Amino acid sequence: MGNGSDSHTYAVAIYAFTLVNSQSFLIYHLNKKPKLVFMDSGQKEGSRLNKFLNNPSKALWTLAIPIMAGMGIQTLYNIVDMIFIGRLGGEAIAGIAFNMPLFFLVLGLTMGLGTGVTASIARFIGKDNKAGADNCAEHAVAMALFFSLLLSSLGLVFGKHILSSFGAQGEILLLGWDYLRVMCIGMPFMIFSGFFRSILAGEGDMKLPMIVAGLGTILNIILDPIFIFNLDNYGGIGFGMGVKGAALATVISQSIVFCVFIYMLFIKEHAYITFHLKDFSPSRFILQDIIKVGFPASLSMVVMAVGQAVFNKILIHFSADTVAAYQVAGRIDMLVFLPIFSIAAALTTLVGMFFGAKEYDVLRYTVRYGISSAFGITIILSVLLYLFAPNIIGFFTNEQVIISVAVTFLRLFAFVYPLIAVGISLQAVSCRVWVRDYLY
Repeated sequence: MGNGSDSHTYAVAIYAFTLVNSQSFLIYHLNKKPKLVFMDSGQKEGSRLNKFLNNPSKALWTLAIPIMAGMGIQTLYNIVDMIFIGRLGGEAIAGIAFNMPLFFLVLGLTMGLGTGVTASIARFIGKDNKAGADNCAEHAVAMALFFSLLLSSLGLVFGKHILSSFGAQGEILLLGWDYLRVMCIGMPFMIFSGFFRSILAGEGDMKLPMIVAGLGTILNIILDPIFIFNLDNYGGIGFGMGVKGAALATVISQSIVFCVFIYMLFIKEHAYITFHLKDFSPSRFILQDIIKVGFPASLSMVVMAVGQAVFNKILIHFSADTVAAYQVAGRIDMLVFLPIFSIAAALTTLVGMFFGAKEYDVLRYTVRYGISSAFGITIILSVLLYLFAPNIIGFFTNEQVIISVAVTFLRLFAFVYPLIAVGISLQAVSCRVWVRDYLY
């Protein structure tokens, strides 16, 4: 196939069409407002659960805004990171792109199961069962240890072969493996930190994860140019390690994030949750509870990982620039998903608490309000992205082929982001259960 702009546009259109036809979303009664009977403010004053019940709309934003800030900091890192890597050229960007399906797979397992941990802890707290919440958190730590050892080992042993099977060849394969090898060494820090965030989210504490994420991102942004470039104009303090340097900067910053979480949770005992690992008691019920909620979320991310791997293999037949454009557009994509995932995470916590407290009227209202909010915000962002896509992509690269393909990608996806927002929100509240049993 040729490398002209028409070919690139066709390649991106294939992916957009596939996504639209693979999504099936449920939008029921979003404009209905049930009669709510909120608890009197004098009852059990000071209880976090009761504060949330008294004003569920405010509770949603009380949880979502810190999550958005925390995720926004991480998104900022991803965007700045890609700006730095973009200075290394299209092949460097493509090398990173071939790693993304693997990281989607890891994120799918950890974030998906983390969602299950969050929901399970929230339900235990809603039932005023602290021992159950503590035990659930200990299960999360055990799961983090298991997946850290498993995924890191598999990545180090089979990573290069996997990248090759994805379609990476020549210099792109070497660059991709340089990046992956370092990231696999630091993967346990990222997995544990992800589960720690889920534990804190389950008890409604979004502030600490936001602060720690901010620390990690600031460190990463500082370390990136030092490890990636030579910085001859700044006294030669850089190491000039290229994409390997980008991975090393991430691993160092995430190891510090991990240490902060360990200090706050296990030494200072900052959280409502307390850990008694010596008294850890495996529970089939808790594992099933976590998996029941987390598996659908994990599965969707795994499907995305497989889809991205297949799509990268298709795109490389067009050119490395097309793969690079897809990767750059994906970083901008994160800005749109920022409010979607934040609202979904807040819904997970609130629905778990309200379900545990058997406050079903408030639960119904909260779900509808959250989905409507995600849908409306995403429409606004989609319009802005459609209008200003060329200007935004210009920050990442000055290569016109990459800019052209990335702009086409973003403008096509602007039409489906609102539908994706509804789908993710429903998934966050286990739509098969809530829609059937509680939204009517």
